[in-house]
Amino acid sequence: MTPADEKRLSKFLSLVLRHDPGAAGVTLDPEGWVDLDALIVGAASKGKGFTREELSTVVANSDKKRFTISPGGRSIRAAQGHSVAVDLSLAPVVPPAVLFHGTAERNVASIQTRGLHAGSRRHVHLSPDIETALRVGRRHGRPAVFFVDAARAWTQGHRFYRSENDVWLTDPLPAIFLDLVDDA
Repeated sequence: MTPADEKRLSKFLSLVLRHDPGAAGVTLDPEGWVDLDALIVGAASKGKGFTREELSTVVANSDKKRFTISPGGRSIRAAQGHSVAVDLSLAPVVPPAVLFHGTAERNVASIQTRGLHAGSRRHVHLSPDIETALRVGRRHGRPAVFFVDAARAWTQGHRFYRSENDVWLTDPLPAIFLDLVDDA
């Protein structure tokens, strides 16, 4: 499997497991899991064939660890980023004092006015460090990074969750908890 093939399969898995399970003719369970064999058969029926070994390679090589295979090896789900209704069964976790949000520079004024919103996703995504936030921001254009005063938000009732791949998740956050990093 070439790196380009891995990238294509990863993007397809993201589509199916986060946004459109019908693209592979499958249904996610309430926690976002789908049977691996059903996924492989369903994807093949839609012209997107791959083997269990290829799928395992993509999961193992994913630098962002976007996908999780169940302990028994029978099911797979996306770690976070869903636009479809799923319950990842994540318990609230006290966050580090500061987290970071990477975005495109063109979004700065809106965020400074309206705060952070999930958009089409179920949660706002936050990074544990500036470097990760910068990588996220670069995917969308010239990057900008916000400090998130997670400690203060937590004490004021905002809940935080940490996904299996170390992405921090929360509900919308008002701008009072955000400061733009000047030298990002």
